[in-house]
Order: sequence, then C-alpha cells, then structure tokens
Amino acid sequence: MRLTSFTDYGLRMLMRMASAPERAFSTAELAEEFGLSRNHLTKIMQSLARADIVETRRGGGGGARLTRPADQIRLGQVIRTLEEGQSLVECFAPGRAACSIDGHCRLKARLRGAEAAFLAHLDSATLADVALPAPA
Repeated sequence: MRLTSFTDYGLRMLMRMASAPERAFSTAELAEEFGLSRNHLTKIMQSLARADIVETRRGGGGGARLTRPADQIRLGQVIRTLEEGQSLVECFAPGRAACSIDGHCRLKARLRGAEAAFLAHLDSATLADVALPAPA
C-alpha cells in the first residue's frame, strides 16, 4: 500500500506537533522545517482541523495544536482522514465504470481484506507511539 504525499506530509506535521504538544505550530514554521510548500501544508492542516485532530488559531500566538493528547489519536484515524477519496485500486472508487472482469475477479476481496488489516494495524498505534523526539 502506498500513501499519498498529502498523508505523508500530514503525518510528519502531526509527529512534530506531538513532540511539543504544549505549543502551537505555524504552517510556515513546519514548511520550513520539512522543506515543503506552505500552501500544501495549509491544505493538509485544514483537513486535519475539519477532522478535529488539530485546532487552529490565527494571529499572534496562533498556529495549530493537537485537539487531544497524542496517545488518544489513532494512526488509522489519521490515515483515513488524509486518504479520504483515495482508492487503493481504481475499481474501489465510487462512480467508476464497471470493471471488465467484475464478477470474475478474485483479487478484489483480497485487496479489501489487506486494506482493512493495514488500517486495523494502524488503529492499534497512536500518534504518541511515533512522535518525533523533543528538540534539544
């Protein structure tokens, strides 16, 4: 299974935020730290805020913080949030044209099972389990 760069960057941001949960992080600061586009990180942060994983505030002293302790944020939830609308394979996407081997394909059920197992494994871990070390 391959995650999108959207999810990869979102996980990096959350891992960093989990290393210092008492402070707020600006997207500009995170973009500079990871060498990524600020605009791209802003979109990711908005997605995380809509899912109530982070809260954001504008202005001086603003930035983004985790909405709850990192040990209460399941990695599976984060992946589902950030990968929303991304299908493992084309035939899983809603509204796609019928597959030419649909009804005869024995791979689809195996892929669904693998995807479910992947997410279940991630649900067994929290953001605290993968938080970056606190900066010195």
